[in-house]
Amino acid sequence: MTKKIKHALVLGLGASGRGAVRLLLAEGVPVTAVDSQPVLDAARFLEKDGAHVLAGCGALPGGSFDLAVVSPGIAEDHSWVTSLKERGIPCISELELGWSRCRGRVWAITGSNGKSTLVKCCADSLTRAGRRARISGNYGLSFCEQVAEDPSADDWVLEVSSFQLETVCRFRPDIGILLNVLPNHLDRHGTMQHYLELKLRMFARMRPKDVCIVPAPLAWACGRSAVTFGPEEAAQFRWLDGRVVHDGKTVADYTGTLFDNDVMGPSLAALSAAFAGAAVDLRFAEEAVRLFEPLPHRMQPAGTARGVEFVNNSKATNIAALAASLKMTKKPVRLIAGGQAKEERFEEIKDLLAKRVQSAYLIGRDSEKMSSAWSGAVPCRLCGNLEQAIRAAWADARPGEVVLLAPACTSYDQFRDFAERGEQFMRLAAAMVKETENEK
Repeated sequence: MTKKIKHALVLGLGASGRGAVRLLLAEGVPVTAVDSQPVLDAARFLEKDGAHVLAGCGALPGGSFDLAVVSPGIAEDHSWVTSLKERGIPCISELELGWSRCRGRVWAITGSNGKSTLVKCCADSLTRAGRRARISGNYGLSFCEQVAEDPSADDWVLEVSSFQLETVCRFRPDIGILLNVLPNHLDRHGTMQHYLELKLRMFARMRPKDVCIVPAPLAWACGRSAVTFGPEEAAQFRWLDGRVVHDGKTVADYTGTLFDNDVMGPSLAALSAAFAGAAVDLRFAEEAVRLFEPLPHRMQPAGTARGVEFVNNSKATNIAALAASLKMTKKPVRLIAGGQAKEERFEEIKDLLAKRVQSAYLIGRDSEKMSSAWSGAVPCRLCGNLEQAIRAAWADARPGEVVLLAPACTSYDQFRDFAERGEQFMRLAAAMVKETENEK
């Protein structure tokens, strides 16, 4: 992307779009930014910076553009994107724009579940190794915004989503990790085959000297030499009883940590493979993992009341994440689930529900569908909203049980995002803890 840009178009004025606008303006590029929603506050700020903003518009502006930067919220089959391609205007993701301007080594982590946790763990480990590591991508501030502030970090650790990969062309990380590919976002991507193809797009332009890391069962998928990880005996970096084994030797020991389980542990085998490929001492990863604190809304403890624990896993927005939540919870579960489903494969989890869940308290748009699918495996109650669900679950729960929020759905039918849903759960749980303290 060395050609001088005379006029850029940015689609979407969320955090990613705003970051792209600011980066381009900082380079002296004239920018037109559009959004179908009347996002007036964003428009005012960007207009002050010098952008031409069209908020609440239905059609794209005419004129000549050298480049269009697509925010992840705008799908690859959106009429705006298809129209631009028909006009011969190159379309790239905000992720790729930031990557084309950054310096330093790029670590890219993608997958259906567990990306954010591994991104933070990786960055913490690099920091302990004395590197200036920054987190970005689908995590925190937009990549473009951070690059505009300071492009020269030693390492950029990126959480990469399938939405961002829809419009990458030249994006190429130095180290790429594919954690897993489980049914997710099929409401947007259509089929598992297309979803997998999008994930693999991250590796398409990697060079022979770059490090490509994939689960052992997907070794065939990259079309190139890849390092494999996982619990399988065939994995080059194998997760085994809390340790990572390579060439028959233990290269890292994570026993007794938050990750010492079959759900989260394999991601540390991927991290170990990445550190080995990047020539970073694994002791820094071991140190960081032992000090690691869970991210908000990811199996986050929310207190105990009358012997009943509350756990917030609002980030569990698909069936696979719900399954992982149940496997990590060793005590009997009172499950709060529901919302706006990305998939309707609810029946697939019935056996696990029957083993781990005492009863399910369902909320949101697709609660009736979940109840219909699960009622033969576990008692289900339609609760409407989160407050009614948590109160009903706590009333039914016995000491030694867990009230777990693991929705298996997005939150957009009732909340701004998964974080707002998790924050409400935390507040409600805290109120119940306080109630029991006042009883003493």
